[in-house]
Amino acid sequence: MRFIFKTDYAQDIKLAKHGGHVFWYSALIVLLLAAPWLLTEYSLAQLNLVLIYAIAGLGLMLLAGFTGQFSLGHAAFLGVGAYTQAYLVQMGVPFVVALALSGTLSAAIGMVVGIPALRLKGIYLGMATLSFGFIIEEVFARWESVTGGNAGKSVAAIRMFGYDLSSGTGFYFVCLVLTVLCTLGILNLLRSPTGRAFVAIRDSEISAQSMGIHLAYYKTLSFSISAALAGMAGALYAHNLRFISPDQFNLLQSIDLLLMIVIGGLGSVHGVFLGAIFLIILPQGISLSKEFLPEIIGQAPGLKSVIYGSVLIAFVLFEPMGLYGRWLKVRTYLQMFPFYRKGMFKRQKSFQKSDRLK
Repeated sequence: MRFIFKTDYAQDIKLAKHGGHVFWYSALIVLLLAAPWLLTEYSLAQLNLVLIYAIAGLGLMLLAGFTGQFSLGHAAFLGVGAYTQAYLVQMGVPFVVALALSGTLSAAIGMVVGIPALRLKGIYLGMATLSFGFIIEEVFARWESVTGGNAGKSVAAIRMFGYDLSSGTGFYFVCLVLTVLCTLGILNLLRSPTGRAFVAIRDSEISAQSMGIHLAYYKTLSFSISAALAGMAGALYAHNLRFISPDQFNLLQSIDLLLMIVIGGLGSVHGVFLGAIFLIILPQGISLSKEFLPEIIGQAPGLKSVIYGSVLIAFVLFEPMGLYGRWLKVRTYLQMFPFYRKGMFKRQKSFQKSDRLK
């Protein structure tokens, strides 16, 4: 019995559960390493954006998907990281140090935001973080000596160990390495007692507290880690665009980040990447579809917002588990075929368990 227990425990703590995971993840890594020589310059730039949004999405997924804390001001943390990176690099601070300081400052601000939001839940927490986002956006616009105000601020190229990494290939590998490190960090965090405490808070705050979990500490910690990841993503975002302005970190950016994790699948690390890919591809699809739509519809100024809202509503109603949830259903169907029961894959409503005890 003890041998079986140790074997099961060893399997539980492995990142790759079986040989299939090892093979497919290895193949994915090979493709990603070869991407600069397989993709065009434009496609590589889009892949850079996917990786940057994935880092920010990992932070928001930790906060919303695994801790159950709703945020509508996450673009503010993205902006804090972007402006901090731009300012420090301009002052001659090395890229790695500036990146670490950008994440640290964002984490500190996330802690400041998380403390007064401890007693807020649901829509009230969303309103609090939304207000925070408006305040930070106004700070970006008014603090001209640091941010450049509404005129914006240019960002210097990345230089590491004497090498210029501003080219598409060099910058891509910087984004790839940081994305892999952040992903591994989040996966290991979720398997630790801290990660299990986050999930317990999401499922039921009352039950978590009864088990001795300090709600204030873990909620604040979740806000800090989430903000740190968003700050590092913002630093890469600034280097990617080479120019930043306050209107890039507004409410619409926060909604995009929230849309990304909802469509990808709440409570899933895989869903972050699926949502990031969807978020980058969707505007391209909208632009291409305008050619086939009537002129009065294709040239409508609010077409993008209408499509975004429609997509979000469709996922909430028909596939609340997101793209990753749909993939799990398809995979289970293929594994069980032809031995499946009728009605097994009908849509089911999903909700957070903590809602039962409110």
